[in-house]
This record gives sequence, C-alpha cells and structure tokens, in this order.
Amino acid sequence: MNTRVRATLFATASLSAVMMAGCSSSAEETPSPSASAPAAEAALETLTEGKLTIATGEPAYEPWVIGDAPESGEGFEAAVAYAVAEELGFAAEDVVWVRSAFDAAIAPGAKDWDLNIQQFSVTEERAQAVDFSSPYYVTSQALVAVDGSPAAEASSIADLTGSTVGVAVGTTSYTVAAEALGEDNLSVYNSVADVVGALNAGQIDAFVTDLPGAFYSAYVEVENGTIVGQFEGTEGGDEFAFVLPKGSALTTAVTAAVDALREDGTLAALETEWLSEAAGVPVLQ
Repeated sequence: MNTRVRATLFATASLSAVMMAGCSSSAEETPSPSASAPAAEAALETLTEGKLTIATGEPAYEPWVIGDAPESGEGFEAAVAYAVAEELGFAAEDVVWVRSAFDAAIAPGAKDWDLNIQQFSVTEERAQAVDFSSPYYVTSQALVAVDGSPAAEASSIADLTGSTVGVAVGTTSYTVAAEALGEDNLSVYNSVADVVGALNAGQIDAFVTDLPGAFYSAYVEVENGTIVGQFEGTEGGDEFAFVLPKGSALTTAVTAAVDALREDGTLAALETEWLSEAAGVPVLQ
C-alpha cells in the first residue's frame, strides 16, 4: 500500500465512510443523446459562461482525490472530472473547483456548481431531487486482512486456500466471495459490522466487502488492517455518478461524455491507475 495514501486514509476515513454511504439499487439512467460527439463548450449552459464549476467534498479523500487538491487532477475522481471536462470542450484552466457537503449536494434546491463528484451512489430516491450522469465507476469487491498474516500475503485467489473468509449475508460481497472462493469456504455473518468484529477477534482470517468500504474498514475499524486486493468484476456493485441539479441542461452532455470515456477505455485506465496501482490494491486472479 502506498504509504502516503495509507496515511491519509487512516487520518480521514472515519468521516469518509459517512459520506460514501449509499444504496446498491440504481435509478434509471439518463438516456444518452443520439449525437456521438459531445457538445462544444460554447454550446453548453454553465453557471459561469466559459467555465465548468465542479464540486467535491471538503475534505476530499484519497484515493479519490490526492492531497485534498482536486485541481491537481491526481486521484481517481479528480482525474475523471478533468477527463469529462475535456470531453465537453473545456480546457483544464477553465475548470473551477468548489466544495460542498455530501447531503446538501443531493438535497432539492438550487446549486452553486454545475456538477458534483464525491462517490455518489445512484439511487431512485436521490434521483427525485437531483440528476445523475451515467456511472463512471461501479464498485468492485475487496479482501481485507490483518497486515502480516498469511491471508494478507495472498497474491491470488488460490493463495487463500485454507483461509477462513468472512462475509455478510445477502450482499453483493457474499455473491462474489461464494463464486470466487466457494460457499463452503465462507463464514457468514449478519452484517458487515459482525464481520469486522470477527476479524478483530481472530475468528476469521479475512473478509470481503466493497472496495470503498474496504478503505475505511482496513484503516480505521481493523487493527493493523490492510486491503489484500480486489476481485474481478463489478456485477451488482454500487454505481457512482456525477450529480447535477435537477433538470440541468448539462445532464445529457455529461452523460454522453462519461459514456464516451467508458467506451474508449479511459475510465478503465484511470481506475487501474488510481484504484489499483496508486492505492496498492491489485486484482486477485
């Protein structure tokens, strides 16, 4: 794990966990426009003419934003935001960053930004108050263990043979873990909190949870915890999307930009760069 990333995560993840809470059910996505090319900057209706105002949290957390400095373009969401801005026709110097509270961003009412990015899960309830773009990230599942333990040294799924892995019942994490490890190799608990408690008590060797939650669990809830790696595939994971004011004239254009970046491989490359390599969370094969 990158030392800088781990240190910042440990210091800030407690508040981050509240901000990242979301539901796995998805709202209907805004239809993509029929035109393949994104709208040019001059044609877009933004808060400030010629500028694109993007909001994120205060503070913004790693690995989503490195060093709480979104203007650097470092960190997964900061990099995605600049990629979308470029796709829309805005130069980097025409991106204006502001900060907003998580709950206020998804509440009804006027906004002082054009779009907002801070791990917003798409849900039908939230879509009553704000617009969502198409998703730029779907959460994967990750393995958390105690640093220095045999499970923490695993570099592949096969290396987990003989390890007792915990998981919460009825979750996407359970589905992924059962497929990768086999149901007979799992210890099933009623909640993620119970799974965390079992690892701290030494009753299991590791547990599976979604990657955003793993950052919090590994560096706050588990003593000397670490993220061993993440599993391939995102089926059933929470969808993270840009939030826009309800009825925004930009929603269709932002959705088209996100779709284009997904189709040309940019989103996948940024995910590998910032959520795998920089954060030290490899994919377990």
